Amino acid sequence: MAPDGTTPDAGPESGITPATIRDLRAADPKMRARDFAARHGLREGQLVAAMVGHGALRIDAHPDRLMPLVHDLGDVMALTRNESCVIEKRGIYGDYHGGPHAQMVLGEEIDLRIFAQHWRHAFAVTEPGEEGPKRSLQVFDAAGDAVHKIYLKPESDVAAYDRLVAALRLPDQSDAMAVDPRRPVEPAKINSDKLDILRDEWGRMTDTHQFLRLVSKLKMNRLGAYRAAGAPMARALDTGAVNAVLEGAARDGIPLMIFVGNAGCIEIHGGPVEKIVPMGPWINVLDPRFNLHLRGDHIAEVWAVDKPTQRGPAISVEAFAADGALILQIFGYRKDAPPDAWNALVATLPGAAA
Repeated sequence: MAPDGTTPDAGPESGITPATIRDLRAADPKMRARDFAARHGLREGQLVAAMVGHGALRIDAHPDRLMPLVHDLGDVMALTRNESCVIEKRGIYGDYHGGPHAQMVLGEEIDLRIFAQHWRHAFAVTEPGEEGPKRSLQVFDAAGDAVHKIYLKPESDVAAYDRLVAALRLPDQSDAMAVDPRRPVEPAKINSDKLDILRDEWGRMTDTHQFLRLVSKLKMNRLGAYRAAGAPMARALDTGAVNAVLEGAARDGIPLMIFVGNAGCIEIHGGPVEKIVPMGPWINVLDPRFNLHLRGDHIAEVWAVDKPTQRGPAISVEAFAADGALILQIFGYRKDAPPDAWNALVATLPGAAA
């Protein structure tokens, strides 16, 4: 048993049969699925797979086939998470764009960047709830970790959900899931010999999307480039800066773009934040159609990053975990207002201690 009281992550070698998983779950139905899986040495996808025939059903996971039918559900809740942050948005899945490498949902409220190679397993799940059946669509990667989830709300179209399930049901309805090892997070990678080139080409960027291509070409990664370039391109901030940004934006009415994701999906909130509620280690945004749940104690590094674009500087606040994983990115929302207030807010954030 691990120091935190959980069983070490045994993944596919856990030896627990689907029937045993169901019995364990029946004895402990209220624990969050992710926490329950970790406690028993499982991946969350294995827990859901074990419920096939008992409230869950396997469906086609590819977004090209799933997303056009999700649109018909109407108003739903979209959820994407990583190890340290959960984002939840209410809205309609509109304006889906397929593609060979990446896909997008560009709805007014639901805004996603999708990487279909990681959408390996999908389930339609019906669970008992306090107000009747709780219906969801849940997608997992090859390691059995959640990529994206869609929860029906009282306003959603249940008949459309039933049609989706009938259309996408797979012949294979196995209640077991073989999972791959998790890919380790790449730590900060710096190529000191290319530092001058990094700073020079960074200064000549015209679009933020050029950044990752640049650092990859120089044999670095995002966090390594921030550490290497330093101010004024990347300024290390105090780890409390994310909370300060959210509270400042709520206080001053500054709209934001908040990006939270994993390898298979990035979900984006564009607009105001209003109700910031700390609860123990969690920093929460609890707005009517947008929730954010961030483990503040997981934040090891925060950077204020300035990337040049044709429309002027794109300034972001970006948080990383101790292993180098990107937790979230926050930008000013340019659609409704110039970024002046956002840029001024970022400039007030305290730097990291030496």
